[in-house]
Amino acid sequence: MRLFNQVFIFTASHSLQYFYTAVTPGIHFPEFTVVGLLDGEQFVYYDSDIRKKIPKTEWMKKVDESFKANVATAMKRFNQTYGVHIVQFIVGCELDDDGTRRRYMQHGYDGEDYISLDLKTLTWTAANAKAVTTKQKWDGLGEAARQRAYLENECIDWLQKYVEYGRSTLERKVPPEVSLFQKDSSSPVVCHATGFFPKAVMIAWQKNGEDLHEDVELRETLPNQDGTFQKRSVLAVSPEELKKNKYTCVVQHSGLEREMVLQVSDYRVLSVGLIGGAVFAGLLLVVIACVGVLSWRRKSGECRETDTLSY
Repeated sequence: MRLFNQVFIFTASHSLQYFYTAVTPGIHFPEFTVVGLLDGEQFVYYDSDIRKKIPKTEWMKKVDESFKANVATAMKRFNQTYGVHIVQFIVGCELDDDGTRRRYMQHGYDGEDYISLDLKTLTWTAANAKAVTTKQKWDGLGEAARQRAYLENECIDWLQKYVEYGRSTLERKVPPEVSLFQKDSSSPVVCHATGFFPKAVMIAWQKNGEDLHEDVELRETLPNQDGTFQKRSVLAVSPEELKKNKYTCVVQHSGLEREMVLQVSDYRVLSVGLIGGAVFAGLLLVVIACVGVLSWRRKSGECRETDTLSY
């Protein structure tokens, strides 16, 4: 049985990431966009319509044309002559307070992996036969070694600088607001935490005081419009089981002095209106900012502020 008064420690992790997205023209959406996130919060935006970002830098404009050209190249590789198609590129690094580092570089096409960098072997991994030509081209140019040098040095340096610039904001701790709700008495029970910062949070279920892992679905952490985050865990349980047993939702976050425990039996009058609206707002923000990045994404990191590789 869990001791509810124990102290939980969350390891701090900082990340800087850019999501590059290029789409085929003619859909009333910018052909090229870049969204910059620092520890999950958007701090810059660029697209090919406005052709500037705040703060303004020239590298975005240079990447614009070469990145859009990759859409046309990929369409040829897949024998596509029409339709809406998307190229995405994520390159990044993460740094924990204990010194642990994570680095990666990956390209995607139409929501699927296309090619990625293997830092151990210094080669490119083609996710499908269409990407083999790109792999051979980049391996021949020795791009893997050049990109690794960036990931292991410059990426971390920039991440540390940005973290220092925004330390007062990034190190704030805002505890979550937690709610339990159902659509009706036979629907799954949802434990929803929102309004918290930083991003790391734990949501778990207990049945009669024991940890419960079966019939539990933990959803993805989503951003709120105010820079905080939300997350939910869904428990599939029958009305009969709810009556016979004691179910609780346990939430842990660095902004809480102690873990929060909510009993399902105490929340029998349940509503989905406000919660559903909050979730929709979070999803809308992600769709607008990332143009489909949810279908193909990696964990946090920083993207290179230089030229992009041509397929």
